[in-house]
Amino acid sequence: MKRTFISNIGDIDSKEVLLKGWIHKIKKFKDFAFAFLRDKSGVIQLVIEDGEILDKLNLEMSVEVIGETVQNVKSPGGMEVKAKEVRIVGKSYYDLLPFSINGKDINASLEKQLDYRAISLRRPDRRAVFKVQEEIVEAFRTYFRSNHFSEIHTPKIIASGTEGGSEVFTVNYFEKRTFLAQSPQFYKQMMVGAGFERVFEIGHAYRAELHNTWRHLNEYVSLDVEMGFIKDEDDLMDLEEGFIKYLFEDLKDTCKNELKRYKISLPRIDKIPRIALSDAQKILLEEFDKKSPIGNIDAEGEALFSKYVKERYGSDFVFLTKYPASKRPVYTMPDDKLEGMTRSFDLIYKGLEITTGGQRIHDYEELKENMIKFGNNPEDLDFYVESFKYGMPPHGGFAIGLERITMKLLDLDNIRMATLLPRDMNRVTP
Repeated sequence: MKRTFISNIGDIDSKEVLLKGWIHKIKKFKDFAFAFLRDKSGVIQLVIEDGEILDKLNLEMSVEVIGETVQNVKSPGGMEVKAKEVRIVGKSYYDLLPFSINGKDINASLEKQLDYRAISLRRPDRRAVFKVQEEIVEAFRTYFRSNHFSEIHTPKIIASGTEGGSEVFTVNYFEKRTFLAQSPQFYKQMMVGAGFERVFEIGHAYRAELHNTWRHLNEYVSLDVEMGFIKDEDDLMDLEEGFIKYLFEDLKDTCKNELKRYKISLPRIDKIPRIALSDAQKILLEEFDKKSPIGNIDAEGEALFSKYVKERYGSDFVFLTKYPASKRPVYTMPDDKLEGMTRSFDLIYKGLEITTGGQRIHDYEELKENMIKFGNNPEDLDFYVESFKYGMPPHGGFAIGLERITMKLLDLDNIRMATLLPRDMNRVTP
């Protein structure tokens, strides 16, 4: 007999089904019991009358069940299964679960839930986060492929840090000192010049940041985009805005149940406001008496400014533009109309930066001069700089933090809740 997933029971013609999953909950009565079976798609109520089987069942055992479907408006989903045969295929060997996973919520700290991640993820609500995340990735891939982008896969062990500075992890690579990639920045630019023109990558990035907060990870998934033959950074913001619009409409269709579970109603995205950083800093000072660090906005400022944008423009998103060159990498295109500024931007979503992007310097001599200006030696990155000798087109791109956009989309309190197996300053297991 072919297996039926719980979510598909209502779609099959036969009343007899083969189900596979875990024992989620047991309610015993005098002559029978309700056992709730959980698989990856949902939970269904089983009616079990065999006392011998009931005595062997334990929570979280994995079982195979052959039974007959019966309409019951009082059971989850309006249907139950009267079990004819229950076979235990995965025994349990615990005295006490680390925490209850079949209640309204888990009565345990986030750290303990992460210590027992394979258990906490058995809860449908915890797993729903990653269904949404899965669909974000799928929508990203679909959108950019449909817009003539090619998917690439670049190395994560590299000879030099992409952004420079101390925020890199070192790797002993056959007695050579190498690094884990902070981003695919150099390589995605090179691939634009190699003739791909438009590229995207979904891959891990590594930052040795000494932060241990609700918003920081040391390993995360980056959704990277780079596009050639652009006019300026507005082309890039138009592109990302188009993706966000597509994403929200797609999630409304593919993640109805998951969004409902988290009580999320996604708005229709219209035009995302674009506001210069200097203007945002003035607004923060005038409206909130909030001073900003030079050339940036801190976490509190992002939250306050997002509140202002929501009230003024009705948008959860805002592009902050025109960052100073001193706060952007050496490959960022200077703004020829604003001295000391760059053609770059961040995208803030519900008070959190989820994207950094901008136009890149594409001229070989200009790139070398800018690197030297900021104290870098172009020869240290000759593999990258050399590729600009051969007609590199005007180009730029951006990167979206997958865990960050997932966290804010579902209004989660901590980025680790949107990370399957987090890696932070204190956690390298499980």
